[in-house]
Amino acid sequence: MNSYSIKELLNKQPIGDNVEINGWVKTFRSNRFIALNDGSTIHNLQCVVDFENFDDNLLKQISTGAALKISGTLVESQGKGQSIEIQATNVFVHGTADPETYPIQPKKHSLEFLREKAHLRVRTNTFSAVMRVRSALAFAIHSYFQQNGFYYMHAPIVTGSDAEGAGEMFRVSTLDTKNPPLDENGEVDYSQDFFGKETNLTVSGQLEAETYAMGLGKVYTFGPTFRAENSNTSRHLAEFWMIEPEMAFYDLDANMDLTEDFIKWTIQYVLDNCQDDLEFLEKRLLDEEKSKPQIERSEMPLIEKLKFIVENNFKRVTYTEAIDILKNSKPNKKKKFKFPINEWGADLQSEHERFLVEKHFKCPVILFDYPAKIKAFYMRLNEDGKTVRAMDVLFPGIGEIVGGSQREERLDVLQQKIKELNIDEKELWWYLDLRRFGTAVHSGFGLGFERLVQFATGMGNIRDVIPYPRTPQNAEF
Repeated sequence: MNSYSIKELLNKQPIGDNVEINGWVKTFRSNRFIALNDGSTIHNLQCVVDFENFDDNLLKQISTGAALKISGTLVESQGKGQSIEIQATNVFVHGTADPETYPIQPKKHSLEFLREKAHLRVRTNTFSAVMRVRSALAFAIHSYFQQNGFYYMHAPIVTGSDAEGAGEMFRVSTLDTKNPPLDENGEVDYSQDFFGKETNLTVSGQLEAETYAMGLGKVYTFGPTFRAENSNTSRHLAEFWMIEPEMAFYDLDANMDLTEDFIKWTIQYVLDNCQDDLEFLEKRLLDEEKSKPQIERSEMPLIEKLKFIVENNFKRVTYTEAIDILKNSKPNKKKKFKFPINEWGADLQSEHERFLVEKHFKCPVILFDYPAKIKAFYMRLNEDGKTVRAMDVLFPGIGEIVGGSQREERLDVLQQKIKELNIDEKELWWYLDLRRFGTAVHSGFGLGFERLVQFATGMGNIRDVIPYPRTPQNAEF
């Protein structure tokens, strides 16, 4: 007897064969029909059990959530809703689930409730679909880079540098918090700490990836990053995953070319390989939209939105052009923007980015050449002395999804920028060495993986696209 996943059975449909499946009970009707799901697909497989041929005690053990092994003959289904079913000849109970206390019952649960049951929520259709799409996206990302000559680099998680300069980092220390050693100035003496200096969880693997790009040519990181930002929005996590490629000998134009190709390729992979899950998530989203006021509804269904990215060329626009468009737009003139655009140098908000994509250009947009004052120190300064070779990719419904730049390869310019920002040059001696020994034009970008998963699944809250969200006051599970 062959053991199958439900996905394999639905694809192969070996009618007449004796088969065996394992899974969890989604529903149990009329003491006869068991809908089983094993996580391999959004679809359940119906198993028909004649309990007159089984011990009465077996019937009492079967309820929603129970784990079963069922074997029997695969036949064409006579009922509606499925093409095949198993006529069961044997049922084995791996584990029961008390129907009085099992929280994931066959009814609609709020996403807030399911976050409280994060260890079980993957058994729901919504979260199993999201996590399969997440897995497919991760595979697609690795596949794209491996097929395009990139080397996978593991950046350190514990670091002494702050790549973003934000200072919102989680400290890593083994010192006694109640009685830490102090130096002669009364400050905590981190020289006595485990690493002999103050260290934190990384906010980005970019700087370290740059060092490897300058030896291997093209590298990428894909790992966890951490931000101690006290933000409770639907777009922020304290722990999340970042994809950060770095490429030697790439200028900003080559960087933008790569970014567009990469995004289109990974989204096309999901369209090709996650059709059932995307269709389910799209229907879920459409049902959710019906309960919203007309003004708050999304304009594009999920799959159409993904095809919109793949099928449209990304419009490339300078920051200066974008500011002019926004200043003269109807929403700005009629004071509809929450953050009005009054002058050059403003840091664009999601509402501005979405206007450019959804209303003005009606295609994905790459903004570039941003004001130096609102971007990081490592971005290459343009000849005008006031803008840098930065770029952001803007998507419908979400705004910025990718941020990147051509990196500053000139030692004297980088040192001056570090000095102006009061960054300790001694902490970045190794980073400056790249500019001393064989410097060259190089570029890279960063993509928050959960933002991409959120876009691909249509989920409204970033906490629902990662297995166990870490947010302020929440590190459960």
